[in-house]
Amino acid sequence: MARKIAIANQKGGVGKTTTSINLAAGLAYLNKRILLVDFDPQGNATQGLGYRVGLGDPTVYDAILNDEVNISECIRTLQKPPLDILPSNINLAGADLQLAKIEEGRESYLKNALADIENRYDYIIIDCPPSLGLLNTNALTAADSVLIPVQSEYYALEGITQLLQTIRLVQRLFNPNLKIEGVLLTMYDARTNLSAEVGQEIRKHFKEKAYRTYIPRNIKLSEAPSTGLSIYDYALNSEGAKAYVALTREVLNNNVEGSDGQ
Repeated sequence: MARKIAIANQKGGVGKTTTSINLAAGLAYLNKRILLVDFDPQGNATQGLGYRVGLGDPTVYDAILNDEVNISECIRTLQKPPLDILPSNINLAGADLQLAKIEEGRESYLKNALADIENRYDYIIIDCPPSLGLLNTNALTAADSVLIPVQSEYYALEGITQLLQTIRLVQRLFNPNLKIEGVLLTMYDARTNLSAEVGQEIRKHFKEKAYRTYIPRNIKLSEAPSTGLSIYDYALNSEGAKAYVALTREVLNNNVEGSDGQ
């Protein structure tokens, strides 16, 4: 049974998709069977791994809302990195409106779709949209745990208050077993006092849930998506790649040790 990790933060620009791509790729290169679910209508994770959705090609939208399409028909297998992706495009933007019209069970559409294929994988990584709507609720209902990327900036803690409230609501109503997988500092600049202070605050509030690994500001991480490559395939010796290798191993170690995000 796959462990399903949602990468979520309602703020944009915090490294959520970068983390989704490179955690999924890192796990894949460590011989784990990986499915990356692009659950963002912008489709940045899909594009960031070099996959282009063709006209009429089924996507995650079809997997959750098209009764005539099986989720297996929507999944695409990549060679570099060696993982499967459930792609997204702008069609997913209409899903919030369609789900809102459904009276019962609308929060479980992604969970139900993944149930058919999750035994094929070791990890399913879900890249969530930068919002707190029904798409995010679906992702959190489907997930076992949530990994929260937090930008190293002054309002970092204030920015995740709403997300934590949403997580607690989903726990209470739909997914009582949902855990915090970890909180990840991104865009960290070791030269500044601000990054150090934000790091201290994150560790103070989240204690052992704050990852020891932090993701530095790194130009190679910014460049890689435009080439359709993970950071490992684009710049393996970069500081960004080294940081995501460390994060991948930390995520694996936490799960092997049986923490299960608790």
